[in-house]
Amino acid sequence: MPRRRALESVAGLTVLITGAAQGMGELFATRACAEKAKRVILWDVNAPLLEHKAQHLRLANPQVVIETQVIDLVDAQSIAEGAALALAGGGIDILVNNAGVVTGRPFAEHTTNQIGTALAVNTLAPMYLTHALLPQLGVQRPGRILTIASAAALVSNPNMSVYAASKAAVASFSDSLRLELERDAARDLAVTTFCPTYVDTGMFAGARRMLLTPMLPKQQVADRAWDAMLRATPMVLLPWTSKLGQALRGVLPRAVWDLLAEKVLGIYHSMDDFSGHAPVNTAARRLPGEGAENN
Repeated sequence: MPRRRALESVAGLTVLITGAAQGMGELFATRACAEKAKRVILWDVNAPLLEHKAQHLRLANPQVVIETQVIDLVDAQSIAEGAALALAGGGIDILVNNAGVVTGRPFAEHTTNQIGTALAVNTLAPMYLTHALLPQLGVQRPGRILTIASAAALVSNPNMSVYAASKAAVASFSDSLRLELERDAARDLAVTTFCPTYVDTGMFAGARRMLLTPMLPKQQVADRAWDAMLRATPMVLLPWTSKLGQALRGVLPRAVWDLLAEKVLGIYHSMDDFSGHAPVNTAARRLPGEGAENN
């Protein structure tokens, strides 16, 4: 399988970012402009916040073409139309599947709408969008796909059943796609799957600190994800304790791991006090115990 060469930056390339109005999506957009991308396409469901962010970026980066599209990632038709519009303006080189939602509550307390929304935004939307853009990615210019999954995709946790399932699915999709594309010598396209623990975007407000695992600073996380994407790193687990947890979970008997995760590491109690927060774009439909943000 060919190894994709590292990129120094996204200079001269076109970048599409979902969930770009706030959180890590906003930081990815800022980084793309700072690296002098040719064109940056910002997707979000919150029209006022999205345009506010775009205006700020346009003033600071007049040399970059910055476009906005109000896209509801729950709606497959909206994704298809947005992708077609983005492609009509020229090819896409860098796709950042960033947008995400979380509901932190026991599975029995989920509504069917919450289950459907989590799977639509966290799992299906990255798949639909990647599928729409894939035929031209990495064909004429170097291409990258960065998908923000979660450490929750790799470790079971109470009150995160639907979120964990949605992130496990998108992580598996992303890494399987990487393997397929590594066989394709005709294009320069690499896939990075990024799996952090809780990030301080507000999405996980109320989550408890785990042993040796603090709430991660969003700027640090966004920079690590972006750099991994440029280097064509296949998968990143953040922080180092996630790798340790994976190793222990793999070798310990399940009963021993459950005891360690609950009594020592604090993983199984990390969502006991979860509150989330209501960003502007979802406040009207948010229920208690639900957090929604652009990762």
